[in-house]
Amino acid sequence: MSDVSLNDGQQLEQAVAVLSATSRLIDESLVALKQRTTEAGRVVPARLDEHQMASYELSVSWSECTAAKFLIEHAHRLTTGSSASNTFTTQLATLFCAEAVTNTLNRLRTRPHDFGVSLGSINAIAAQPGAAEFLEQQLAAQNIAAIGQQVLDRDGDLGPDLLSEHHTMMRDTFRRFADDVVAPLAEEVHRQDLIIPDEILEPLKEMGMFGLSIPASYGGLQEDDKEDTLGMIVVTEELSRGSLGAAGSLITRPEILSRALLKGGTEEQKQHWLPQLAVGEPLCAVAVTEPNYGSDVAGVRLRATATEGGWLLNGAKTWCTFGGKAGLLLVLARTSPDMALGHRGLSMFLVEKPSSDGHAFEVTPETGGKLTGRAIATMGYRGMHSYELFFDDFFVPAANMLGAAEGEGKGFYYAMAGFAGGRIQTAARAVGVMRAAFERAISYSKERVVFAQPIAQYQLTQVKLARMAALLLACRQITYDVAELMDTGAGDMEASAAKLFASKTAEWLTREALQIHGGMGYAEETPVSRYFADARVLSIFEGAEETLALKVIARALVENAKGGA
Repeated sequence: MSDVSLNDGQQLEQAVAVLSATSRLIDESLVALKQRTTEAGRVVPARLDEHQMASYELSVSWSECTAAKFLIEHAHRLTTGSSASNTFTTQLATLFCAEAVTNTLNRLRTRPHDFGVSLGSINAIAAQPGAAEFLEQQLAAQNIAAIGQQVLDRDGDLGPDLLSEHHTMMRDTFRRFADDVVAPLAEEVHRQDLIIPDEILEPLKEMGMFGLSIPASYGGLQEDDKEDTLGMIVVTEELSRGSLGAAGSLITRPEILSRALLKGGTEEQKQHWLPQLAVGEPLCAVAVTEPNYGSDVAGVRLRATATEGGWLLNGAKTWCTFGGKAGLLLVLARTSPDMALGHRGLSMFLVEKPSSDGHAFEVTPETGGKLTGRAIATMGYRGMHSYELFFDDFFVPAANMLGAAEGEGKGFYYAMAGFAGGRIQTAARAVGVMRAAFERAISYSKERVVFAQPIAQYQLTQVKLARMAALLLACRQITYDVAELMDTGAGDMEASAAKLFASKTAEWLTREALQIHGGMGYAEETPVSRYFADARVLSIFEGAEETLALKVIARALVENAKGGA
């Protein structure tokens, strides 16, 4: 059991001390990796690839410990601010911190040479005054089960979220919509593999959801001089709680497209497209991924060839989510035939097409050429449908190149401007799916009787629920806090950490929720089977887990490590 003689502040001080020591050990390993992989102070990608396992596990450890840091800071605000002390939040925060530290130390201890650290330095963390006792107390089965009982008693309430009145109102509005409109339709959309119905789309247009990422001067709801990433996160979380495929991802595509437009579009393009996107007319999609080039955006091969008055697109795209229903596609294409230019030979195009509700479509415009699309059958994430697209001499006017003539060769940078927001939104989608699964698990555990008592009364169930609560709260808090960081122009690395960690956690948490349901969890008629299937996609889209860990997080961490060659 936790030492009840320590108050909340003292418990958090212990957590901070052991987490700080673990973070220093991660930094030490990053310096060692930098020495092995850099030349003249710059990372050599081929060398870094020789240490992929260490790079991946350091990225995961750093992300998990970063989530712990944000959660401890949140608990600290509750114990020292104007709000009343919230012991339950502190218990969840210290439990999660203990697990994050233990997970990291176990990874390092398994192969210390690969990480460039010694067993002595790893073991020294637990040898700090009070550290071993802290970890033992936090991770004791009796302590975790007691927290699980509180989870049951509180019916899943994780404590204050400290949202502003404005964001609380947004959360409550979209939570009611998710409960009243999205959730009742979610199972049919999933099981029948339907496109998102107008019963969901039309009210969301009226509520202004599609304009949350667009400045007011262009017809949106965002202040002209201030972004509100947290507002979009709150809305995304609530809609994803209702259904990831039927509502939770609707805001992501207009946000990516509007960010790209705001970054590189001409004023004429902004004035033309942003007001339309703000009201969801047309709906939009993003076509970047190709059959042989997933997260490797620089490898894009779809060709754009100059012709009189515009460009001819030839090639294929895949995993274009909502590509059928969308009336506007943001397409990344290679405008220079010189492959040696890499990402500098790419440009973005705004491609107009008729909206289609079908699993397949064909567009043959009067200007010539053809665009065909086919929905990809998937195990989950149904509703939006992801399409394979095939462009055959499809004409796009010159005016529809993002940035017009000045935008040629800059498509990669415009894409990156949009994708940073997509990562933090994916973390929010993961939080929404986890909340739905968590709530169902609590409810079912109270109702299901096995061996003459509800399974909620068994220690293992209580342990599962406690860990689910701690992980869910950690994912929520890193997502909220990083969203606010991003509005100040910071937080890109932390956004990647939130996406990586929350997506991995969603797989585990929805699996545990399904397991608590037993055989009923495996039945399609039970929503937890949908949550489990939907959660699997989170580690794949908006930056595949491995690419995000190796090419984004690890590379940046190594480059910024203090020391090395």
